[in-house]
Amino acid sequence: MASALLKVAVSGISRCSRLTLMRAHSTTSALHQGVPGSVWKLGRLNHIAIAVPDIEKATSLYRDVLGATVSDKVPLPEHGVYTVFVELGNTKLELLHPLGEKSPIAGFLQKNKAGGMHHICIEVDDINAAIVDLRAKNIRTLSAEPRIGAHGKPVMFLHPKDCDGVLVELEEA
Repeated sequence: MASALLKVAVSGISRCSRLTLMRAHSTTSALHQGVPGSVWKLGRLNHIAIAVPDIEKATSLYRDVLGATVSDKVPLPEHGVYTVFVELGNTKLELLHPLGEKSPIAGFLQKNKAGGMHHICIEVDDINAAIVDLRAKNIRTLSAEPRIGAHGKPVMFLHPKDCDGVLVELEEA
């Protein structure tokens, strides 16, 4: 009887409303999600990276104006950047500034003078398995092998043309 009433109630809901209901329900699913049959799992959002033309000014905005806890400025010569992490409680912002003439952030800032969002970083439980699987699904990576990132863990960048225009960094959790 209850199932018959549910069918009648659902039949009166538009497809869009059902999708909204399903979307609202999906936010309660488990934190780690995986593709069925996959040997790796997608985890939480680790950080959002923002390229900034003046890292001291940007650091001051988040620390002095907004009251956030920020890290020291750390040079990462192997990536061609300086980084400052801004703690937000549920995730972090990574402020990026060019280090050296071959910095990929220098090129980004030439096209975007005021700076802007550069990439998102999502944790995975097994970066090597994720890379093999994603390459098999025709997702290009920006390097042949993972490199050690700002948190001392292996990272890999996925080509933005294969990720709906977003540069995605995967970091092993």
